[in-house]
Amino acid sequence: MFLGLRTVIYAAPDLAAAREWWTRVLGFPPYFDQPFYVGFNVDGYELGLDPNAPTATGVGGATSYWGVEEIQAAQQHLLALGAVAVTPVTEVGEGIKVATLRDPWGNVVGLIENPHFKLPSVGVIASSSESSP
Repeated sequence: MFLGLRTVIYAAPDLAAAREWWTRVLGFPPYFDQPFYVGFNVDGYELGLDPNAPTATGVGGATSYWGVEEIQAAQQHLLALGAVAVTPVTEVGEGIKVATLRDPWGNVVGLIENPHFKLPSVGVIASSSESSP
């Protein structure tokens, strides 16, 4: 059955620019870098950039939320790198805060600060230089 979320793939019609932008956002380079796909290992989860993925249409689709420790700082970091705010930082109850932004290619990037969510300790989490699940 389901093991949990593993990967989010964003459209990257300009793969080189998207790779550079996400490297600056994350602070480390991808572990997989090919002309057809770029993959980043973000503490055991995959952020994939696909130059052939459909681009954002503004209609429907899912929003992936990336966990952050301090949502205001994370939002400001993305804005400083050229993201555009979609929804402001909003407390949704019990100390949980969310916000959404669009990256330069129109993908919605969700942020969530959730003091109640902790990953289970199931072994060593892969570093950014190791391969992703």
